[in-house]
Amino acid sequence: MTGLSDAKNVRQIAAEILYRVENQKAYADLLLDHHLRSGNLVDADRGLLTELTYGTLRWRGKIDGQLAPLLKRSLADTDPLIRNLLRITLYQLLFLDKIPAYAAVNEAVEIAKATKPKSAGFVNGVLRSLLRKLAKGEQRGESETAATNLAEEYSHPQWLVDRWREYFGEEQARALMLANNQRTPLVVRVNLRKASREELLENWRAAGIAADAGTASPQAIRLPTGVSVEALPGFSEGWFQVQSEASQLVAYLVGPALGEIILDACAAPGGKSTHLAELIDDQGKIIALDTSARGVERIAENARRLGLTSIHAQCVNASKPLAENLAGPYDRILVDAPCSGLGTLRSHPEIKWQRDERDIARLAALQARILEAVAQYLNPGGVLVYSTCTLTVEENQQVIDHFLAANNQFELTDAARYLPESARHMVQGNYFQALPQRDDTDGFFAARLRKVD
Repeated sequence: MTGLSDAKNVRQIAAEILYRVENQKAYADLLLDHHLRSGNLVDADRGLLTELTYGTLRWRGKIDGQLAPLLKRSLADTDPLIRNLLRITLYQLLFLDKIPAYAAVNEAVEIAKATKPKSAGFVNGVLRSLLRKLAKGEQRGESETAATNLAEEYSHPQWLVDRWREYFGEEQARALMLANNQRTPLVVRVNLRKASREELLENWRAAGIAADAGTASPQAIRLPTGVSVEALPGFSEGWFQVQSEASQLVAYLVGPALGEIILDACAAPGGKSTHLAELIDDQGKIIALDTSARGVERIAENARRLGLTSIHAQCVNASKPLAENLAGPYDRILVDAPCSGLGTLRSHPEIKWQRDERDIARLAALQARILEAVAQYLNPGGVLVYSTCTLTVEENQQVIDHFLAANNQFELTDAARYLPESARHMVQGNYFQALPQRDDTDGFFAARLRKVD
C-alpha cells in the first residue's frame, strides 16, 4: 500500500497486521516497523497505527468477550480480516476516548465496503448493536472475579491464568497480568566504551528527547515508546544498543573477566554478546552461536556498529555436539535459551495468543538438551548462566533442578552477589527473577552455576 495517510487507511493497515499475526504467526513489531519506516504515514498516523495494533493485541481477550455475544456465528467462523477489523473498532470504543464512537463505526464500515463488500452490512449491524449496549451500560465482566472470568477481564488465555494463579497466588497473578497490558518504554544499554550514561542522557535531553535513567541496570536508559531508534543521536556511532533492562542484568551474572574465552550459545540478536564484550573491554574472545543465519548477521552488524572485535558469530545449533574448533574449553558459558517469551508480553502481546501448553513442554525439552550439550565444554571452576525471558516453572526452575540432579559437578551459586545493588532484591533462593508487576521490567529468570574444580 502506498500513499496512506488518512485515519481510515491506518485502521485498514492495523487490521491487516493483526490478520497476519493471527493467521501466519507473524511478529507484530516487525510488521509495524515495515509500515512505520515506509515514509507513507504522518506522525499522528504512526502513533495511531502503533496504538491500535498493540492495544488490540493486549486486550484481545476482553474485546472478544464483548464481541462474541453480538455474533450469530462463532468468532472463529468470521472472516479473519473482518474479525480483526471488528476487534480494532471495539478497542477504540472500549479503550480510547479521543475518537468519536460514530466515526470509529463509520470508518470500519467503509473499510469493509472497500475490502470485503459483502461483509459491510454485517460489520455495521454488529457495531451498532454494541453501541446500543454500551449506551445502556451493558459491558460484560467488569465486576466478575471468578477464575473463569479473569481470562477475559485481564485479557490472557485461560491456561496461562491458571498457571500464574498457581505460581504467584491470586493477587500477584492479577498484578502481573495488569502489568503485562501496560505500554512498555523503549530501553537501551549505554556502551560504556563510548560514553557514560550521564553523557548520553545529557546529549539526548539537550536535543529535546525525553529520556530517563533506568532503575535496575546501571547502563539502562528509558525512552518513550515509538521513538525511532536509528534516528537517535549516537546510534550510528555505537553509543548504545537496544536491550531491555532485565536482559541487561544477565551479563552481570556471567561476570566476565578480561582475556576470557566465553560461549554465548543462543546469541541472536546479540544484546548479551555485545554486553559481555563491553564488560571485558573487548579483550578476550566471545563465540556467539545461533541457529538463524539472519540472526548471526544481526549479531555481526551490532558488533560492528558498537566497535567490538572480540565477538565471533557463527550459525550453529547448540543443542548438538560442537565442531572441534568450537568445542572450548570455555571460561564462561551463557545459555539464553529459546523460550515461550511469556515475560515479554508488554512489548510482544501477540505471544500470549500464539503459545499453548504444548509449547511449554516442547521448549523445556529443548532447553534441557542445550544445557546438557554445552555444559561439557566448560572449564573446571568456570561459570554457566542459564536464562530465559519467560515465567513458567517448567522452563525455569525445573530445567535447572533436573540438570543439577544429573550433573553433580555443578553447583548453584548465589546470584545476588554478582548483580548491581539496585537489582539484588530480584534474587530469591539463589534464582534471579525479574517481574513486570514488581520491577517494571520484562519478566526474566536466570540461574548462575559453577563447575566444581
